[in-house]
Order: sequence, then structure tokens, then C-alpha cells
Amino acid sequence: MNLPIYFRSRQGEMISFLKELTLAESPTGDKKAVDACSAVFMSKCARIGVKYTRYPQRGRGDFHLIEYPAKTDDRLEGRLLILTHVDTVWPVGRLDRMPFYLQGDKIFGPGVLDMKAGLVLSYFALRALRELNLPPRRRVALFLNSTEEAGCDEADEIIRAQAKAADRVLCLEPALPGGALKVQRKGRCVVRLDVQGIAAHGGSPDRGVSAIDELMAVLRKIQTLRSADVSVNVGLIGGGEKANIVADAAFAVCDIRFWTNEQKVKILRFLKAIGLSAHRAKIRTTIESTTPPMEKTKVSDALFREAAAIAAEMGVRLSGGKTGGGSDGSIAAGVGRAVLDGLGPDGDGIHAAHEHVLLPSLVERAALLTAFLQKL
Repeated sequence: MNLPIYFRSRQGEMISFLKELTLAESPTGDKKAVDACSAVFMSKCARIGVKYTRYPQRGRGDFHLIEYPAKTDDRLEGRLLILTHVDTVWPVGRLDRMPFYLQGDKIFGPGVLDMKAGLVLSYFALRALRELNLPPRRRVALFLNSTEEAGCDEADEIIRAQAKAADRVLCLEPALPGGALKVQRKGRCVVRLDVQGIAAHGGSPDRGVSAIDELMAVLRKIQTLRSADVSVNVGLIGGGEKANIVADAAFAVCDIRFWTNEQKVKILRFLKAIGLSAHRAKIRTTIESTTPPMEKTKVSDALFREAAAIAAEMGVRLSGGKTGGGSDGSIAAGVGRAVLDGLGPDGDGIHAAHEHVLLPSLVERAALLTAFLQKL
């Protein structure tokens, strides 16, 4: 079967399903909206003979695990895990300003690239296996996350468990611009700094301890972590009450990113010690979240070479690159599994008003994913 021709013939259906998912707006924190979008996806998958498990959640969208084929087949070798997410960064109502539409070979809309197009790929790849009677090499499990954009310990635990039970992991996050896969991702540490000072009159600041001054000194220390490999962004800051009062409280939230686990260990050690140098103010550091880096490993490199060889048989040249953003692929890589990330389609404008998918890439990646499920 010529898979590129097969998927070109279903291009209209793919666009229609992408539109349906996009119109079901699904911002991370809106449980009702996220669950409604998940229901659209799950109802489609139910028609192609999958087994699925729902993980009910309070205050966030439910998680779902799809398994294909639904029945046990002893001929299949091991397990392959696909990572997807249904949530987006866009609030309900964004469609009023960012409507779904086609312009040439580009499909625009909130969340089309990150990553509702990935959901379309996964559904049509599984459907192709069933329609064309193409057995996958391994049992396929697909995890549908509802909190990827914000992060969630419960989701991370499921991903780790599912990754440990799998031989290979494919993450359908968008490709890098130009179509390259993501073979390396930065890890991330979000740290909150809370500084307690001593209030005093602004005319006699020496009688108090300015939490703002102390916070600025701490932030200057954190900036020393910056290097070619480590980035530091102070994304949120606040404190004080009035200009004539010495501030007795201040806070900041920093986003620190790094390429290796060795760097992560050094950063966490640095942050743990940073409050010990304060003499008059009290400084509390809280690690709000950490995401491991997706390092380039021997097992992932071997998987990339296998995938590139399969793609070459279809006339597609795969290349690999790296990105500063994290993904659920990083969580899976953290337990030592071979991971291919960025298998979603090419496009541009992630988290921006011009977010769009390149239609030829959507069709090409559906064919590639189907071939990977058959052979990887």
C-alpha cells in the first residue's frame, strides 16, 4: 500500500477532523472544555476497535489511555507508547479572534499545531492500520494528556509508568520549523523565591530590612547561573505596599532551563544554598516544578536512525534538532526510554496569533506515523 497516496485521498477528512477538534476549545484549566474535546477524540477512536482507560480527575481534564489492537495478539513484539495532549494555551472564546480557516497550504486556528494536529495524526494512523489490515509491530498505547501545557504530577506519574512498560516512545508534538524531529530538549526548573524583611518608615529605611532589596540581590546571584547552556528568566515579581514603606515581603518566580541532568543537579544545589547567605532577611525557595532534559542517548539515537531509514523508503529525509521547550517526551526519556519527539506536522506560530499547520506536512506525517507503527 502506498501510504502517501492513501492519506492524500483522505486529506479532506483530516482537515474536517482537525476543524472539529479546534472548534472544541480546550484551555488547560477548564475541565469542562477539555473533557468535551477529549470526548470528540475518544468517540472517533471508539469506532476503530480500541480499548481505553479513563483516569478521572478533579479540577482538571480527565486523562485517557487508548490501546490498539483491543484484543491481545501474541504475534506482536512488546509495546510502543504514543504521547499526545488535548489541552491548549488558548482560552475559550479565542476563536472569535483566531478563527479556523485555510489559506493556501496553511491551516490556521488556536491549538491547530500544538497539538490538535497530533491528535488527527494518531487517529488516522490507527484507522489506517485497521482499514488496510496492517498489523503494527508492537501493541500500541496512546496517552491523552489534559495538562501538558501547565504540567501535572499525576500525569507525569502515568507517563513514567507507561514509558517503563514500553519499548519505544513517540511524541506527537509539532516538528521544528522545516520538519526536523526534536532529539534534544532542555530541562526546566521553576523556582519561587519568597523574601521576608522588616517593615519601617520610608524616611528611616535603615531601621528596617527591605525585602525588595534582598530579593534583587538574590536574583543577581541567580543570574550568575546563565551560560551558553543554561537560561534564566525572571517571569514574575512583586512586593511592597507603598513607596514610603520599607517592604517587608517580596517574591519572584524564575524559569531556569538546562541541557543535561548534571546541570540540573548543580542548579538545584545552588538554589538550596542561596537562602543560607541571607543575614537579616528570611528567604524561602520553593521548587514549583521540574522537567528533566531530554538528552541525546544511544537508545534514542538508534531509534532515530531506524525511523530515518523507514522515512527514506518513502522518499522523506528526516533530520534531528534541539529545542529549549519541554514536553511529555522529556518525562518518558527521564526513565531511560528511547524517545522520538517532534513527530507532529510542520508549521509555525506555536502559542502565537499566527499559529498554523502546513497541510502537506500533515498528510506526510500521517503516512510516516503509520509506517512507524508497522515497523518500529
